[in-house]
Amino acid sequence: MPNYAWPPMPSRKVMGKPTKRLDGPQKASGKAKYSSDLNQPGLLFATILSCPHAHARVTSIDTSEAERLPGVTAVRVISPAGTEVQWEGTEIAAVAATSEEIAKDAIRKIKVRYEVLPHVVKEDDLSRVGNRAKAAGEQVTGDPDKAFQEADVTVEGHYGIPVINHCCLEPHGQVVEWNGDHINFYPSTQNVSGIGGDLAKSLTFNPANIHTRMQYVGGGFGSKFAADRWGVECAHLPKMSGGKPVKLFLDRATEMQIAGNRPSAFAKIKVGAKRDGSIVAWESESWATGGMGGGGMPPIPYVFTEIPNKRLRHSAVAVNAGPVRAWRAPNHPQASFLTCSALEDLAAKLKMDPVDLFDKNAGLTARAEVYRAQLKKGAEIMDWKRRWHPRGESGSGPVKQGMGLAINTWGGGGHASQCRCNIHPDGTVEVELCSQDLGTGTRTIITMVAAETLGLPLGAITLKIGDSVLPPSGGSGGSTTVGGVSSSTRKATVNALGKLFAAVAPSLGAQPDQLEAVDGRIQVKGNSAKSLTWQAACRKLGANKISEMGVNDQRNPQGLNSSGVGGIQMADVSVDTETGIVKINKFVAVQDCGLIINPKTAESQIFGAAIMGICGALFEERIMDVQTGKELNADMEFYKLAGIADIGDIVVHLDITPEHDKRGVVGLGEPPVIGVIASIGNAVANAVGVRVPRAPFTPDRVLAALEGRNS
Repeated sequence: MPNYAWPPMPSRKVMGKPTKRLDGPQKASGKAKYSSDLNQPGLLFATILSCPHAHARVTSIDTSEAERLPGVTAVRVISPAGTEVQWEGTEIAAVAATSEEIAKDAIRKIKVRYEVLPHVVKEDDLSRVGNRAKAAGEQVTGDPDKAFQEADVTVEGHYGIPVINHCCLEPHGQVVEWNGDHINFYPSTQNVSGIGGDLAKSLTFNPANIHTRMQYVGGGFGSKFAADRWGVECAHLPKMSGGKPVKLFLDRATEMQIAGNRPSAFAKIKVGAKRDGSIVAWESESWATGGMGGGGMPPIPYVFTEIPNKRLRHSAVAVNAGPVRAWRAPNHPQASFLTCSALEDLAAKLKMDPVDLFDKNAGLTARAEVYRAQLKKGAEIMDWKRRWHPRGESGSGPVKQGMGLAINTWGGGGHASQCRCNIHPDGTVEVELCSQDLGTGTRTIITMVAAETLGLPLGAITLKIGDSVLPPSGGSGGSTTVGGVSSSTRKATVNALGKLFAAVAPSLGAQPDQLEAVDGRIQVKGNSAKSLTWQAACRKLGANKISEMGVNDQRNPQGLNSSGVGGIQMADVSVDTETGIVKINKFVAVQDCGLIINPKTAESQIFGAAIMGICGALFEERIMDVQTGKELNADMEFYKLAGIADIGDIVVHLDITPEHDKRGVVGLGEPPVIGVIASIGNAVANAVGVRVPRAPFTPDRVLAALEGRNS
C-alpha cells in the first residue's frame, strides 16, 4: 500500500512554511474574473421584482406593459396570483433585457396587487410573538433542582444576540447560457461540483448536461450552496431569449433581505456553583429565529457539556423575514455568547478571575488539557494576570478598560474529495479536482501538498479547479475543504509518483520502494549520486503519461485528516462611559488546528474570523420595523460593518504541537470566529461593571446598561 502519511516535519520543503497565496497577483491586479465579471457577446441582463410586504397574498399580476418595452427579451412570473408571500424581498417576477437599465424599467412597469396580511418580525420579547413560538420540549440531565438548592452561589441573567445578515462582497447570482440541450452555468458558489445537480433537479433536467464553472467567488460564508430560486429563474430566461446568455445577480437590498442570515439567540440562564468555582447546575430557556423557519437551539451550555445537572428549554420563533442560511460556524457564536456571558457573570459574583473559573471547569469539556494550555498561553500574550481587574474596578476617569474571554470548539473533518494527478513525459504535472477557492488559499494549499509530495517547486505544478468536468470534490462548508482536498491530493500524487518510480527504478538499479523525490530529482533514498533530474525521469515514460486518482473517504481518512479542535479568544477593550463607545485595544486568538500546511493562510483565516466577530460585536444587526414589517437597514449605509480603525491589534497564536500534528489536517475556517462576540461582551462588562446583555454593544445599549435600564 502506498505511504499516504504526511512526511515527518524535519524533511518538509514546502508544507509548514509561510507561503503567499498563488492567486494574490491575479486578485490584486483585477485579472481574476468572478462570475459577476463575465460579459459574453450578446449577454442579457436580468433583474428581480420583489415583494415590498412582510406578509401578503398576490391577488393579481399584469406583465403586459413590461413585455412590450423595447429591449425586453423575456418576462417570467415567479409568484402568480394566489401566492402567499411570507417575507419582504420574495421574488415575484423576473425580466431579461438587453441592458440593466431596460430590465429595471421593465420591472417598474409590472403591476402587482397584494392583499396585505398580519405579520410578526421581531422575536426579542417572547411574550409578544403569540403562537409564532414553537416549543421544542425540555431536556433534563441529573437533578438540577436539587443541585441549585445545594449550590453556594447562583447567578441569573438574560442575554441576546440578534439576527445578522450575510454580507458577501459579491452578491448571490450567476450567468446562464444554453447551448443546444446543454447549459453552461457560471454561479457564485461554494459548491462547484454539486450546484449543477441542484439546478438540474429544479429544472427536471439531465445533470450531466450542465457544465458548471467558477474560478473565483466574492465571499460565501455558508450562504452559497444551492442554485436558489433566482438561479432557476435565470436558467429559464436564456431559453426564452433565443439562447443568449443571461446574467442575474441580486441587488444589495434584495441580497440583504433574502440571501441568508445567521439566526438570533436569546436566553434566560441560571448557573449554580460551589464557592471554589465548580459549576454544578445549569438552567436555560432559549429562543431564536432567522425567518419563517425559526431558529434551532444553540448548543448550550457551550463546550462545558459535562455539567452534571441541566435543564434546557427552547422555542423556535417564526417571523416574516428572509430565511436562515449557514453562517460561519452555525449556531456556535450564539452558543458561545450565551454560555460565556453567563459564566463570566458567575466569575464576577464569585469575585474570581474568569481565567481561573474556566480553568477550574475545563474538566467539564471534551479537551480539558488543550483548553488549560490555551488559557495559559492566551493569558501570557495578553499579560492577563497583570492587567485584569475585578469587574468595574478600572480606575477613575470616564474611559474604562476591561478584559474578557471566551471559548470555542468545532469539527472540521475533511469532506469527500477526488483528485487526479497527471505526470507527462515532458515533466509537466497537472493536479485536477473540482474544488473551489473561497479566498481562503485553497489553491495554494493543494499546490503545496502536490509540490511537497513530488519534490518539486510550487511553480512546477499546474492546478485545475472550479470546473465540473474535473473529479468531484465537496462543497466548501463546515471547515471541511482543506482536509478533503489535501488528503485527496496527497493520495493522487503519491499514487502517481509510485508509477513514476516504477518506470525509473531499472535505470537507477534499484527497486521502486527504494526511491524518493527530492528537490526536482528522483534518487535512491539518501544517495543523490544515484539520481535523475525530474525531466530525465519523466522521459522514461516514453509516449505515455501517468494519470492517477486519489480519494478522500470520510469514513477512512487514513490519518491524513481528523476532526475536533478547541480554541480560546481574549479581548481587551476601552469603553467611554460618557459616550458609550467601545474600542478594541487588543484581541488574542489561540487555536488548536491539527497539522498546518500553510501557517500564513492559517493565520489569515483567524485574522478574518476576528474581524468578522468584531463586526458582530460592535455593529451588525438586522433591524426590523414592527409596524411595516420592513427591514430598515437592507443596505450597506445603515447595516454597519467595522472599518480598519475599529479593529484594534489582533494577535494570532497557532497551537502547534507534535500531538496536534499527528492528528493530520483539521479545518480552521469556523472555530476562531465563535468566541469573538462573547469575549468582547465580557470585556465590556469587566470595564464598566455591569453586563450589557445584548449584542451588538452599541453606544445606546452601553449607556442604557450603565443607567440601569433594559437596553
